[in-house]
Formats: sequence, C-alpha cells, structure tokens
Amino acid sequence: MKLNLDNLSDSIDTLERSLSSTKEAINLNLSLQIKESIQAGVIQKFEVAYELSWKMMKRWIQENVGSAIADGVTRRELFRIAIENQLITDLEIWMDFHHSRNETAHTYNALTAKAVFDSATLFLNEVKQLLSNLSQRND
Repeated sequence: MKLNLDNLSDSIDTLERSLSSTKEAINLNLSLQIKESIQAGVIQKFEVAYELSWKMMKRWIQENVGSAIADGVTRRELFRIAIENQLITDLEIWMDFHHSRNETAHTYNALTAKAVFDSATLFLNEVKQLLSNLSQRND
C-alpha cells in the first residue's frame, strides 16, 4: 500500500521556513522575548516533524517488511530496522533527535532550548533525506 507522505512533507517545509525565519531574525535588532518566541516556534515545528518521521518509518516498515517486525520495538530498534531498509543512515544521530524530542518539555530552560534548537537545525537535512528515501521506495 502506498503511504501518504503529504503530512511529513508539509511538516518539513514548515520546519524549514521556521529555521529560515530564525536566520533572518538573528540579523534584526529584536528583543530577547521575540527571539525566544521564534526559537520556541522552531522547537514546536521540530517536535511535529520528528513525530511524523518516526511514525512514517514505522508505517513503511509495517507495510513493506512486516507489522510483526515493527510492532512493540524500542525506538533504537525501529531506527536500526530503518537503517537495514535504507530509510536512514545514522542510528546515533536519530537517537540524538529522539533525546532532543524528549527534552522539548523542558525548553523553559535556556540551555535546553538552545540544544533542542540546534538539534532541529541538524534534523532538517536528515528528515529531508528520509522523505526522499520514503518517496523513492513508496510502492
């Protein structure tokens, strides 16, 4: 069954636009509150794109490898299976994204927010590659 990748694609586009806006905002003389709000928006877009990405990996694996293989596995195991099936290439970076996603509940702390924001920046290229791989293998 062909998967509908539109929501994942839309979330990636939204994350990319948010990151682009942040780069523009850095050059402007904005208050700290506005910069923090922009950063919070990027973090929210990262959350959505991350959640959709791993769920889409799982759906693809269920449809193309077998639901018994993907059901009930840890995130690490899911990512390992995704690597075996050439959806992603780096287990540890995806585990880092998972950790960052778990930290989004604590972004009231400036250092945590900065770390999650930086992770979102790295995530963009990885999730774009995932979408490309899913699109190429979506039959």
